[in-house]
Amino acid sequence: MKKIMLVISIVLVCMGSKAQINATISINTNVDRHPISPLIYGSNGQGADQDENITARRFGGNRLSGYNWENNASHAGTDWYNSNDNYLPWVMGLPANMDETPNAVYKAFQDTSLQMNCYSLITLPMAGNVSHDKNGEVFANETAPSARFKEVVNQKGSVFSLTPDTSDNFIYIDECLHNLIDEYGLSTTGTGIKAYSMDNEYALWISTHPRIHPQQPTITEVISKSSNLARTIKTMDAGAEVYGPADYGYASFLNFQSAPDWNSYAVYGNFINAYLNGLKLASDTFGSRLLDVVDVHWYPEAQGINNNGVLERVVGGSNDRNVAIARMQCPRTLWDSSYTENSWIGQWFSPCVYIHALQNGIATYYPGTKLAFTEFNYGGQDHISGGIAIADVLGIFGRYGVYMSTHWGSLDEYVSTGFKIFRNYDGNNSTFGDISVQSLTSDIENSSAYASLESTDTSRLHLIAMNKNYDSTLVTDFNISGNNSFDVAEVWKFNSTSMAITGAGNVAITNNHFTYPLDPLSVYHFIFKNTATAISIPGKDNIVISPNPFEKNLYISNLPSGQRSKIEITDAMGNVIRQENTQSEKLQIETTSLSTGIYFIKITSQDKTVVRRAARQ
Repeated sequence: MKKIMLVISIVLVCMGSKAQINATISINTNVDRHPISPLIYGSNGQGADQDENITARRFGGNRLSGYNWENNASHAGTDWYNSNDNYLPWVMGLPANMDETPNAVYKAFQDTSLQMNCYSLITLPMAGNVSHDKNGEVFANETAPSARFKEVVNQKGSVFSLTPDTSDNFIYIDECLHNLIDEYGLSTTGTGIKAYSMDNEYALWISTHPRIHPQQPTITEVISKSSNLARTIKTMDAGAEVYGPADYGYASFLNFQSAPDWNSYAVYGNFINAYLNGLKLASDTFGSRLLDVVDVHWYPEAQGINNNGVLERVVGGSNDRNVAIARMQCPRTLWDSSYTENSWIGQWFSPCVYIHALQNGIATYYPGTKLAFTEFNYGGQDHISGGIAIADVLGIFGRYGVYMSTHWGSLDEYVSTGFKIFRNYDGNNSTFGDISVQSLTSDIENSSAYASLESTDTSRLHLIAMNKNYDSTLVTDFNISGNNSFDVAEVWKFNSTSMAITGAGNVAITNNHFTYPLDPLSVYHFIFKNTATAISIPGKDNIVISPNPFEKNLYISNLPSGQRSKIEITDAMGNVIRQENTQSEKLQIETTSLSTGIYFIKITSQDKTVVRRAARQ
């Protein structure tokens, strides 16, 4: 009996030792400071009823390769029986009387983006042909060129019409853009479409769109087509950002899916480098930049062994423990040279460090080009591992200078929560900061940490910290250095027990240090403050910013009576674009010169400050 009790005691001690692990997270507000692009919190086509407070929307995917703007027909490719049909007007919820209205689908998307104060990226066709009709399946003997398709021509070469000729065999990209510009203005206006993507996943055309592009594309072909389309876009709207090549994944990155002419480009090391070089040369000939953003798609190849002993990819796989662990670890493939994922990429191409590889290529072959992930998905939507992976990836994009990203798939369940911990953690659209600062963790396997300051008030520090361990509380020492001093942190979190973000009270900070336990499988958002210089002014709860969203005029009322108030309007990157001083209790500011977007109203009175968020529609 004594032996049994001794064994039980040893087991309990061992279990207790596993219930807690330790880590240190160090933050320095003076190091690695750079703006976080507001466009990394985007999605593909989410509607206006979402509460993730997204900032960017992309209209893309296989359907857009065969979209005919003249009559809104599109081609499904192998996603659905190679069908020409009316799917896009239907899925966009357009009334039947708009099915044939030119550009109705693009316009419905842009209207929603304007309603949501989002940046729009719209995909233009480039593969060569688009749907002519809406008559269903296209058979092999009807492969383009045939009566089932219209040829895509970039430049019409004659007068544009807002009512295009649907009786010919062509659609014209410049006429399409003319139609959109007539409706919304140029990209530099408050309502203009900001960016255009040059088609989608070129390397897969032969398999996704065999009726449109039945041959395997070459690198020479897609560089030529991209250069020509980009010239058309820039000629019509010089300020619009041009994206390409919407590359589908790592096999295309390496050699464009073993392109027939790869040997002619192997000197560049990978397809993206060759593409960048080709667009740079075309830009030099054109006389100005043709490619603003190189964009890629990323669906992790990482695998984990499920409960039946079978390897599963984390995207589309189960939520079994080892699959979920692989899902939470594989964001490290984007940046961590010490990490090897369980996949063909990990086996043959480690270290992958994909973001760094892309950025090195940009620096070498087309400096100044921005980087976007216009499709990404990590699976696990209904599991905490999916929420942790998404939060980790959004933090990575901000830390490593990604310009824009749009999640593919619905923002539901834990994926939604992963977004909201950055963009709407308190239900009032309060957000993570927009200036990245250094944050380091001593345990990159079990934890991640991302820190930021607010450009409108750099006395506030945000930290996203996560515990990726299944079983153990992560007892974490937090150490903050830099010019800022903090004595309290407001805490919000979500974990494996609930996908809802909840407030976890405040934690006291002494000498910029505190210790805090992070639950197993959890994500926390800390907001650090100094109560001695807290952001407050007398009567701040009574200050009214109206209307919000605003358009022509902005009114600030209930300002402190008898005090001089300084009002600064800053954009999302912290640039001061308007400054006013008043001793009145109400101020009117004319705002017609401001572009559509998010702004911050900073009000300072008697050395105290309050910052409010407002939107220009």
